[in-house]
Amino acid sequence: MISLTDRAWSPYVAGVLIGLLQIPAFLLIDTALGASSSFVTVGGTVAGWIDPSILSIDYVAKHVTATAKNWWQVALVVGVAIGAFASAFLSGSLRRGVSPIWARALGTPSRGVRYAVAFVAGFLMLFGARLADGCTSGHGLSGVAQLGVGSTVAVAAMFAGGIATAMLLMRRI
Repeated sequence: MISLTDRAWSPYVAGVLIGLLQIPAFLLIDTALGASSSFVTVGGTVAGWIDPSILSIDYVAKHVTATAKNWWQVALVVGVAIGAFASAFLSGSLRRGVSPIWARALGTPSRGVRYAVAFVAGFLMLFGARLADGCTSGHGLSGVAQLGVGSTVAVAAMFAGGIATAMLLMRRI
């Protein structure tokens, strides 16, 4: 039985639940699960408040249009963040501080260094997701489920990049 206070859920149960979420996404709003477009939607909206001429760019205009498809992904990302925090809090696994890899590699970096590294890493991940026309959840959950060749190649490349990065980081320590 799954409980919200469990430290971890079975990856099989969690995978089935996430996979089942594809059904209402396709039936109700004709879209797949994904997250990276939500950043374009929010970023384009905010940028449009500052400089409305940015909305004349087709790529931005497509993502800023007030459609269920665009704002569904924003709601999904917000829900994932809230759910992750609630899960960590309820299970007692909420942690503070620096990950052990950073602590061993750099000593204990200042808060500013951690935020700068997180910002740069997040930017690179988001840039890669937009370059690949989707993030790991979009390609991995939705694209592969639809038997998309491009998504299968993208997921293989993402795993290869993640493995290479992990090996590089672990070698440094």
